[in-house]
Amino acid sequence: MGLGNMGGPMCRRLVGAGYEVIAFDIDHDAIATAVTAGAVAAESAADCAGRADVFMTSLPRPDHVETVMTGDDGALAALRSGSVWVDLTTNRKDLVIQLASAAPDGVEVVDSPVTGAVDGARTGKLTLFVGGDTKPVDAVTPILDHLGLVIACGPLGTGNVVKLVTNQLWFVAAAAIGEGFATGLANGVELGTLWHAIKESVGDSFVARHDAPSIFAGHYDPSFSLDLCLKDLGLLAELNEQVGTDLPMTTAAHQTFQRAADTYGSDVGELHVARRIEDEAQLPMRLDGDWVPHWEK
Repeated sequence: MGLGNMGGPMCRRLVGAGYEVIAFDIDHDAIATAVTAGAVAAESAADCAGRADVFMTSLPRPDHVETVMTGDDGALAALRSGSVWVDLTTNRKDLVIQLASAAPDGVEVVDSPVTGAVDGARTGKLTLFVGGDTKPVDAVTPILDHLGLVIACGPLGTGNVVKLVTNQLWFVAAAAIGEGFATGLANGVELGTLWHAIKESVGDSFVARHDAPSIFAGHYDPSFSLDLCLKDLGLLAELNEQVGTDLPMTTAAHQTFQRAADTYGSDVGELHVARRIEDEAQLPMRLDGDWVPHWEK
């Protein structure tokens, strides 16, 4: 259930692995693409849930999950005893636990948010952070193995905690990469030289290697929007309330992403956090190269 930027490629990988996949999305074109790949179309989310031994949801936001699972014709009530619901959404920990408590008798629930971007979904190189009881986690792990590396994180909900911590560090790095590029450019360093040095030093990161080409190409990665970044940062703010002190780096990253959204709108690519610096400092960060968008690799 959910055949968007991440759910669509994951669906196709499971079809390719030989599973009988029943698919649904509100986007009819997305369903058609899944069916062409070998999936079977469901008539609704509830129809999909009622026919599945393992029901998987991949949706943009927690409120989307809540609507799909509990709204009119909700999928949660349609799940059969003995089935497992695996939520691949980056979700609110408390919501996952709440929905699990309302599941029909005999239904197990696992949270398994993913990281690795669209290219990871296409190539089976995601990392999946799994939370839940041992029995259902063990049952679904052979399926999830086709999508990437599975890391068992603990009880239900901890998958989302771990995913959000990884995003916490990613957002800090993404908010900072443009500052680093701008500092080098403003002081006479060629951008290609600077990028090479960053990757071969303590400055290296997933952002430097995977995300920087989106800045160089000038599209700033539209596959993941500022709106989704701010959604995850909002979920992090809820988790951070349990820490007992301030977290200034995370707070600054949240403010930086919000500033980019205020400038360019929330529906644009995540790396507009770097474009804002480019534009305000008048330091273009274009770099010649064969920058194939990662979602096309």
